[in-house]
Amino acid sequence: MLKAFGRGGFALKNFSQQAEDLRGTEIEKARAIAGIWLWLLMVPDVAFALCLVAGVWLAAQGELSVGGLVAFFATATVLRWPVESIGFLLSMTFDARTATDRYFDVLDAPNSITDPDRPVTLAAPPGRLAFEDVHFRYPDSPARFPDLLDGVNLVLQPGETMALVGLTGSGKSTLTALTTRLYDVTQGKVTLDGVDVRAFGREDLRGHLAMAFEDATLFSASVRDNVLLGRPEFAERSAAADAALEEALQVAQAGFVRDLPDGVDTLVGEEGMSLSGGQRQRIALARAVAAKPAVLVLDDPLSALDVDTESLVEAALREVLASTTALIVAHRPSTVTLADRVALLEDGRITAVGRHSELLRTNEHYRFVISSLEDEERRDATRQNAREEAAR
Repeated sequence: MLKAFGRGGFALKNFSQQAEDLRGTEIEKARAIAGIWLWLLMVPDVAFALCLVAGVWLAAQGELSVGGLVAFFATATVLRWPVESIGFLLSMTFDARTATDRYFDVLDAPNSITDPDRPVTLAAPPGRLAFEDVHFRYPDSPARFPDLLDGVNLVLQPGETMALVGLTGSGKSTLTALTTRLYDVTQGKVTLDGVDVRAFGREDLRGHLAMAFEDATLFSASVRDNVLLGRPEFAERSAAADAALEEALQVAQAGFVRDLPDGVDTLVGEEGMSLSGGQRQRIALARAVAAKPAVLVLDDPLSALDVDTESLVEAALREVLASTTALIVAHRPSTVTLADRVALLEDGRITAVGRHSELLRTNEHYRFVISSLEDEERRDATRQNAREEAAR
């Protein structure tokens, strides 16, 4: 990217300056450590030399026996390391103090998303999700900026699949984040079966709703543990757990996990960096499906998949979505076909809701959005074909 915009020299200059600053800091650190080691080693050795001179002189004067001198140095030698280790222990204590302070800085950071004093519980909600006059702006957004969401009204009936489309930056991902209280609305409310989501405990709410993001987050654990993360009753291996795992992997077309060194018990590493982007997305999608939520929220979880794999995942998802309320952020026209209805987000509001064919016929802005998605899909297909040609 830097080469494409001709900024290689500028970036190199900045990097060189930062590298030079770091080099100076490391040199100062090395000098400080060398000074400490100098005194730690020199003081005991000088003390031993002075004691040896004094001991020989006292022995020559007959005031100290040779055996007493030997016993003194034997005892001093045994005690030398424990005394010197006090210095190392003190240094480690300072490091531990710094790490502990940082740890508690994170824990003590204020969290505005809190549970209510008397949370509401729902045993098995049907899954009616509604946005009622929802306004939202990020906490650090300048006051002169308008609300990102400016009065969103949208209702998803139980078992309905709704696709959410809009131009880049229109607030689609932000709207989905409000469902599980990753953020709280600035004004209005989001309700699940008529109950404000802020009235639920966060753990209970997130047990009823599951999300899969475009940027999939995996944990340093096995594939099995990542997929069944939302099913605490499957913490222990059982036939039911294996069945749920296989079903979720099949829906997400994540059969590649069986080719991993230890199959579904393979550790994927922190953030799943041992996997490709498409593989991470499929495991994250399998995790959302395995949770069996009342409401499934998908924020473009198929963006890193090739066209063939995407079509297979969409075919399997149709069966899952038949019995689940789903809100899907669509960045490809093919994703829109999964939905019963489509909602158009424009200027912070839902300006149109209807079937895909109906909106294509009646809404000019919707046609513009879909055409932009088609252009992006064609570019993705071109890049995929180029990668396949290069591989061959």
